[in-house]
Amino acid sequence: MRFSKTLIPTLREAPAEAEAISHILMLRAGYVRQLASGLYIYLPLGWRVLNRINKIIKEEMDSIGDQEISMPVLHPAEIWQQTGRWSEIGEEMFRLRDRTNRDMCLGMTHEEIITWLASKEIRSYRDLPQSWYQIQTKLRDEARPKSGILRTREFLMKDCYSFDKDEAGLEENYKKHEEAYHRIYKRCGLNFYQVESDPGMMGGSTAHEFMAPSLAGEDEIVLCDKCGYSANREVEKGDKCPKCNEPLKAEKAIEIGNIFKLGTKYTIALKAVYLDEQGKEKPIVMGCYGIGPARIAASAVEQSHDRDGIIWPESIAPFDVEIITLNMNKTEVLNASESLYGVLKSRGVDALIDDRDVSPGVKFKDADLIGIPWQIVVGEKNIKDGFVELKYRKTKEVEKVRPEEAVKRLTERH
Repeated sequence: MRFSKTLIPTLREAPAEAEAISHILMLRAGYVRQLASGLYIYLPLGWRVLNRINKIIKEEMDSIGDQEISMPVLHPAEIWQQTGRWSEIGEEMFRLRDRTNRDMCLGMTHEEIITWLASKEIRSYRDLPQSWYQIQTKLRDEARPKSGILRTREFLMKDCYSFDKDEAGLEENYKKHEEAYHRIYKRCGLNFYQVESDPGMMGGSTAHEFMAPSLAGEDEIVLCDKCGYSANREVEKGDKCPKCNEPLKAEKAIEIGNIFKLGTKYTIALKAVYLDEQGKEKPIVMGCYGIGPARIAASAVEQSHDRDGIIWPESIAPFDVEIITLNMNKTEVLNASESLYGVLKSRGVDALIDDRDVSPGVKFKDADLIGIPWQIVVGEKNIKDGFVELKYRKTKEVEKVRPEEAVKRLTERH
């Protein structure tokens, strides 16, 4: 893509209301814009980051046999009433009535809807196990939206639901999803912990959260350096490890995902049953597995930045490389830049070319602010000698290399 043709509205100063580092930098670098409290528009760079994160999530979900579906955001009240959560959930739920005066709500989660589907489609033990997932919009009327895209009223969620005939099957599915989550977060370049947590309004017997350590986090986790025990502070309120009695240390963190053993809470309420090998009717046993793609993006910025801007992990950056064209009035510079751009694209390397007629200083500042992992600087003096500069954003290391060497290195990384 060409910088001159792309909506990348960088800012020299952050709006006064921005507090979290990820909020400040994603506004300044032109990734998002705020429409209203807790409502954000993802601009081209921001949307590319989310799509890269979602691609990783889908690959890992598909690899363990999960099947992607899509469910409505608008839900009839009666399904929520059958589980009791219509009355249990308070002002966080957006409620409305349609033109026939029927009570409806906007989905803040999809346990009721997916269980309704299972009740219609699963009949026998031969139909089990099943795992269905979606990446879908969720809406919650947060009392205090804050920290940019970390706590919003409308957000994307990857929610997955497993269906098994017994607890042993659920245990197997739970383990598969647990391992897939570890792969997802590692591929996204995050530091994270898996901690014990309270199931809360989701219900069920067991729950774990995945936490990215960050000062911007609203959660506090406790960790034991000796035995590796970890938990959300809400679950473990003591100062000593319950497993080895050593002191616990506390750390702020961002919740980036969670997994729950729901058991039969929803399937009994919504009559999602199957016939076992003896023809006896039994409730399906459920698990639930959620990930917030936007929280992965914000956590990556919180964990990887410097005073000049964002430093994206290579796997989720909006582009693999930015070509910075200096001396726009020089034909040899333009030709070399365009040649690099075309060759990189032909080799599957996502490139952004800064073809704007602005000063080199502006281009360098914007490049560091946007945080694309690699930069190729094409200038008049170097190109006459047959070289370009290859800069690694993370270390700021700069090398003079031949254009073909720059292409070779970047191609090998992708």
